[in-house]
Amino acid sequence: MILALSGCSSPWGCTDTTAKRGEAGVRVQVEDTYGQRSGVTAEVVDWRLEPHPQEPSEGDRVHFRYRFGGADKYSGPAVDACAVDKKRVALGCQTVYSSQAFGPGGDLTGDGWLAVEHPEQVAGVLLIPNDQSYDRRTCDQDIKDGGGMHPPKPAGKGDQL
Repeated sequence: MILALSGCSSPWGCTDTTAKRGEAGVRVQVEDTYGQRSGVTAEVVDWRLEPHPQEPSEGDRVHFRYRFGGADKYSGPAVDACAVDKKRVALGCQTVYSSQAFGPGGDLTGDGWLAVEHPEQVAGVLLIPNDQSYDRRTCDQDIKDGGGMHPPKPAGKGDQL
């Protein structure tokens, strides 16, 4: 006799996989968790060091503008933006979302601020192509419905890009 319960999954059936981090650049083709290009581009339009208008006493921060091309403003992708030094070591990062940008015809622009410990070391701002907008539940969070492919861990200070 074999006893089976409908709707239950075996704990051995749930697996989590993390996508490999893509090559950072000033202009990137956004990739889904499987490394497939989504048809959306993201690029750093410009950047500069300047005090944040709401906290000028805290000194210079990295103010950058970015653009998503071909993105859906309601459910588009998100990528990590990082201020880097000459050796492409991240000094500070944050995730930027196409849904927070605005503009006509699929070109969505926005801006962001990165606080870094030594702003004088900033040599540029790079984007990492992996879409960070959707990260499904892990096996630890939900053994029945979790698992699958996940975006790479968000970039952070000290990461080599």
